[in-house]
Amino acid sequence: MEKNLAILIADLSGYTALTETHGSGAAADLVEQYISMVNDSLAGDCRLHQCVGDEVLIVSSSADHLLATAIMLMKSASLEHHFLQLHGGLHYGKILERNNNYFGTTINLTSRIASNASPGSFCCSQAYIDSLSKEPKYTFISKGPKRFKNITDEVPIFELVISDPGQYYIDPVCRMVTNKEKGVPHPIVQNIFFCSTHCLDIYVMNEGN
Repeated sequence: MEKNLAILIADLSGYTALTETHGSGAAADLVEQYISMVNDSLAGDCRLHQCVGDEVLIVSSSADHLLATAIMLMKSASLEHHFLQLHGGLHYGKILERNNNYFGTTINLTSRIASNASPGSFCCSQAYIDSLSKEPKYTFISKGPKRFKNITDEVPIFELVISDPGQYYIDPVCRMVTNKEKGVPHPIVQNIFFCSTHCLDIYVMNEGN
């Protein structure tokens, strides 16, 4: 049976770099923290339908509830020390549900949109914006029409603009979000902060290479 659903697919940007730098145990701990953050961010009837590695699929009958979830999740990740940036895609359309699995172009296109989003950003389709029940309080900036693999027509893409939750830095080695108060500063260069002395040592060792 097909039904209209709002979908968010999101994952951790820099997950591979973090795993290489800090090991699989640290990566698994981060995913557990991420899932807890996702569950704490669910608004209205939103629910976490699936988690594969560091990628989550959240569904809702309401685009408004999904927008509230996306905003809360992005802000939570941005404010968390020793975490990673998120990126993801939001879309709305018909989905076939069978044996608790979802099928159809809507799922495929959401995945393509998510892959196109830059670290620290969520992008969405025009169909998603049109499905919002009222004028959103947040801004959507056009990124122009995009052509995606196995999608016949170009798709207009928009980036959700979320107000800056505060100043933070991205560790250039493991890609973790690092705030100034808790991060390890570069001994010479200003405005470069690391999650740990381990990453600082790696960075300094490779400077100039």
